[in-house]
Amino acid sequence: MAKKAHKAFLLSILALALAACSSFGSGKDVAVNPNVFPSAYKRQIVATLIELFKKNETISVSNALISPPVLAQVGQDQRYTLCVRYTAHGTSPGMVADSTRRAYFYAGQLNQLVPVKDEACSGVAYQPFKELNSACLGKACEERAKKKSGWSLF
Repeated sequence: MAKKAHKAFLLSILALALAACSSFGSGKDVAVNPNVFPSAYKRQIVATLIELFKKNETISVSNALISPPVLAQVGQDQRYTLCVRYTAHGTSPGMVADSTRRAYFYAGQLNQLVPVKDEACSGVAYQPFKELNSACLGKACEERAKKKSGWSLF
């Protein structure tokens, strides 16, 4: 019985110590700058689109363009935003779609990448987005990776 009481006492001391560490910290709230320039914006956009393309059977992209990040009014705040345009090619013959998306950043990180239905991306200065044009997408990409690694089952 004494061993159980001793273990319970030690566990409660440990729990109190951990709680003290988490609640007392430095006493200051860390302020986050929502408008840190998104230095890795191209990598973040490509990674997000690859995940989206896995879901909608896109196997390649052409004509990809991207605008540089700029501070823009978003509601009552200013945030870094940019626009992306591309042509997506799907698994079915003739499955081709032009798409324009607007990216919103918070504290230097991609927060949203949404389809544009209005004129939000008209008049922006687009540049070639070779990283997206050359991205490995979909099942064809997975098959290519298996063949290169030699880990194919057949």
